[in-house]
Amino acid sequence: MAGSSAQGLSSGSRRRRRRRGGRGPLSEINVTPLVDVMLVLLIVFMISAPLLTAGVPVELPKTEASALNDQNEPLTVSIEADGKLFVQDRPVLFAELAPRMLALSGEDQKRQVFVRADGKAPYETVAQVMASLSRTGFTSIGLITDIGGPSSGVPADDRVQ
Repeated sequence: MAGSSAQGLSSGSRRRRRRRGGRGPLSEINVTPLVDVMLVLLIVFMISAPLLTAGVPVELPKTEASALNDQNEPLTVSIEADGKLFVQDRPVLFAELAPRMLALSGEDQKRQVFVRADGKAPYETVAQVMASLSRTGFTSIGLITDIGGPSSGVPADDRVQ
């Protein structure tokens, strides 16, 4: 009899296991749909991100300089061929440039400022904008150009990296 009761216990526990495994709640999460959605979102953001960066269409002059490392979102001043000024993507008069830049920077003059001037923009306007930014206290001012322009005459091996 002792042998039959031991068999009864083991067969009962087998029955419980079968019931649980056969019809019980599934504790595994299917991550395939999550991965699919994330890949679609990644593709959407990769395609749409470059379209969001161009605010004011200007024809940048081309140079051989390499691209700068991007730290945080810089402030951008754009100058069109006819001399019109834009801060980020909003038009601004020259007299309003310094106060607008200070307001956008939150009084942080160490913030990066990029000047995007059309290649046909008057040099005088570009120089005045850069001087105004410097007088306002901005210390990190960069002039944006396109790459692939005419050679500077310095062989590629001798350039400072």
